[in-house]
Amino acid sequence: MRNIIFVFLDGIGIGKKDKESNPFFKYGFKTFEKLFGEIPNLENQFISNGDKYIFPTDAVLGVDGLPQSGTGQTSIFCGVNAQEIIGKHFGPFPYSTLSPIIEKENIFKCLEEHNNKTIFANAFPSIFFDYLKEGKRRLSVTSLSCLLSNIPLCGYEELKRGEALSAEIDNHRWVNKLKYDLPIIEPELAAERLLNLGNKYNYVLFEYFYSDHLGHGRLNDDFVSIFNTLDIFLFYLLTNYSDDTTVIIGSDHGNLEDMSIKTHTLNPALTIIAGKNSSVGKENIKGINDFKNYIINELC
Repeated sequence: MRNIIFVFLDGIGIGKKDKESNPFFKYGFKTFEKLFGEIPNLENQFISNGDKYIFPTDAVLGVDGLPQSGTGQTSIFCGVNAQEIIGKHFGPFPYSTLSPIIEKENIFKCLEEHNNKTIFANAFPSIFFDYLKEGKRRLSVTSLSCLLSNIPLCGYEELKRGEALSAEIDNHRWVNKLKYDLPIIEPELAAERLLNLGNKYNYVLFEYFYSDHLGHGRLNDDFVSIFNTLDIFLFYLLTNYSDDTTVIIGSDHGNLEDMSIKTHTLNPALTIIAGKNSSVGKENIKGINDFKNYIINELC
């Protein structure tokens, strides 16, 4: 089955080659070092190894100010320049006037209309579904896209069966913070489960937002553990995909790559693409609003 696995990493750009401010240089990151031979930085933004490519993606899209998640993620998952549409960068949630665009243009809806099977692979705890039952809609672009397109959201049962992933990859917070009866799993197993979903679905999305939390100076006590878990997860994913799979790892804006500040950055967003027709993606994805068109062209 032809499939695309999109790992959305919130808040990771390509930054300076600086151990003091850039954690990828301070702690090392084997996904970069072992697969590409070096860590991407502002002096070397384009790196390749076979069918694997690292390259920068424009997150500013011609609009003054620091990129934000609401507009950035609308641009990614709807294929529009949301920043230009509302005249500013906005976040963390989408601006109210973007909701009709999200409802009409989100990638889940467009792919399903072309008979592609899609899944948002993140599992949500019961408190999230309680929040929805109260009629609240202060949601990320990804969650809102699914709700507006009748795409089912995964919960505890799917996570328990290994058919979804926790937002932190390894179930750690579900177990220790939310007190669910689940095993804490290795990041390799989480990556394997994501790859397995590619055997059932044409488009698989996994959203990882802890990278942005780290960039904002949150979760500092667990920084190294969270950072290493993400590295192991991505490394396994990029070394075990099948011949019919394209893996896309993309972000909405910079943040984590510059720990000298606690805000987003103007750095280009990090993009990695690997696998089937990855060279086409490398040539055609210039801005964060280009992801959707590439995916649609590949699958439809």
